[in-house]
Amino acid sequence: MTEPSNPLARIKGTVVLAGAGKMGGALLTGWLAQGLDPARVVIIDPHVSDDIRALAAKGVRLNPAPVDIGAADALVLAVKPQMFHDAAATLKSFVRPSTLVVSIMAGTTIKAISGACGGNVVRAMPNTPAAIGRGITVAVPDKSVGDGQRAIADALLAATGKIEWLDDEALMDAVTAVSGSGPAYVFLLAEELARAGVAAGLPAELAATLARETVAGSGELLYRSDLDAATLRQNVTSPGGTTAAALGVLMGDDGFKPLLERAVAAATKRSKELAK
Repeated sequence: MTEPSNPLARIKGTVVLAGAGKMGGALLTGWLAQGLDPARVVIIDPHVSDDIRALAAKGVRLNPAPVDIGAADALVLAVKPQMFHDAAATLKSFVRPSTLVVSIMAGTTIKAISGACGGNVVRAMPNTPAAIGRGITVAVPDKSVGDGQRAIADALLAATGKIEWLDDEALMDAVTAVSGSGPAYVFLLAEELARAGVAAGLPAELAATLARETVAGSGELLYRSDLDAATLRQNVTSPGGTTAAALGVLMGDDGFKPLLERAVAAATKRSKELAK
C-alpha cells in the first residue's frame, strides 16, 4: 500500500494539543480538514469553547485523564506563556525522548521548553490570520529534530497558512515584532485611515467602509500579485497627483519608515525581555 503524501495522514500515534483557544483551535480545524484522524488528537484545556466541543463530537478526545493519554508522538503547546510553568509538569508526562514538541508560545525559548518538557522542540511564531487559513508562521528547530519530525511539524503548522523556517533562534524576536504583532499594525492603519476620512468630512460609516475595503483589497492584491510592494505602490502613484501628495507626507523624514522601524525595534526589545 502506498504511503499517503500528507505527513498528517501518516501520524499513527497521539497528537496532544495543549491549549485550544483561538490559535490552537485554528490549528485543530486545519489538521482535521487536511486529513488528520480525529481519534489521534487529544485536547488539554480546562476552558473550551462550544466550537471545540463540536469538534470533540467528531472523535477528538477532550480532557481525558492523563493516564489514558500515554506518550504522544507530538505535543503542540498553544497555552499562554504565563500558564506554561504551571502546566509543564502535566505536559511532561506525555513526552518521551522521541516526542516532537511544537510550541507557538511567544517569547518562550527552545531551552526553556526543552528543560520543562523534554522531547525534540520546534519553536514557532504564527499570527492571527491563521484563523482564516491565511497566516504566516516562522519556525526554528532544535538540533535534535530530524528530517521526519521537521516534516510533521511543517504539516502541523502549515495547516493555518504559509510557513518559513529559520536556523537561528535569535531572529525569532524580530519575527515576533514583524509578523506576530504585524496584524495589529495593519488594523491600526485601517482604524486611522477611517478617522482621517472623517476629519476630511466623510460620514463615519462610509469612512470606515472605505478604509476597511481598501486595506483588505490592497492586501489581497499584494497576496495575488507577482509584483513586490514597492512596485505596486509606484503603480498607484501618478507624478504630481493626489497619491503622490499623500506619500510625500507618509514617506517624509517623520513618516512611515522611521516610525515602523521604531515600532518593530520596540516590539523586538519587549520580546527579548519576555524571554528572560
